[in-house]
Amino acid sequence: QLQLVESGGGLVQPGGSLRLSCAASGFLLDYGVGWFRQAPGKEREGVACISSSGGSTNYADSVKGRFTISRDNAKNTVQLQMNHLLPEDTAVYYCAAEYFGCCPRRIAMQRFDYWGQGTQVTVSS
Repeated sequence: QLQLVESGGGLVQPGGSLRLSCAASGFLLDYGVGWFRQAPGKEREGVACISSSGGSTNYADSVKGRFTISRDNAKNTVQLQMNHLLPEDTAVYYCAAEYFGCCPRRIAMQRFDYWGQGTQVTVSS
């Protein structure tokens, strides 16, 4: 069992930046990690993922060029740097771990095995 905890969410103005972090009670070294988000009334969608090695990343089209996923295995964390935020980015953001260390091209929630409880991101003026 892998326990994941997200942090870094909050209120930010449009055009601003926010950095989310995903920390694990166990070691994340061998897991792929994805970030997902769920806005009110919407289905949960994949935002970004990174392979266990960090050598492969994928992003949803809606966030390409604005969001960057990275990992620091020494600190056992994965980050999501979010720049040029839009009101449409408002959602609860979740991190999730993929057992086989993959970062699937289609960031589907069914590919991920362990989930955090989420952190709220609100983009509003």
